[in-house]
Amino acid sequence: MDPKVRQAIYRAVEKEPFARALNMELVELELGYSAVEMIYDPSAMDNIYERAHGGAIFGLIDEAFEAACQTEGTIAVALNVNVTYVSSPQSGKRLRAEARQVSRTKKTASFDIKVSEKDGSLIATCQALAYHTGKPIPFL
Repeated sequence: MDPKVRQAIYRAVEKEPFARALNMELVELELGYSAVEMIYDPSAMDNIYERAHGGAIFGLIDEAFEAACQTEGTIAVALNVNVTYVSSPQSGKRLRAEARQVSRTKKTASFDIKVSEKDGSLIATCQALAYHTGKPIPFL
């Protein structure tokens, strides 16, 4: 992976308002792969049943997907995202979303994304499809 692209993506995620609002951290980045982590904070991320809001888990998935999609240095956008919620995380646990590219055509790429607690407990799985525009990422 181009080191300039890697640094540009790390900087973009650090500055991104959504990632900052949920205290997400990009911790690994390779060609077609990323890992993003956040601490599950019930005071900000619970739903009406006092369990993790699906939107918080989806946000973590989407951040990992977004980072992994851009690793070629071109803009990629989501075409389809299918999430299966498996379990609710424990309060205060560090969650990790790992996005891996599993196939690529000229214009699309499929990703497998998993969210788990640090102990390996599975929280959610996801299959996602990205569209590559071919345009360079503007923050490079």
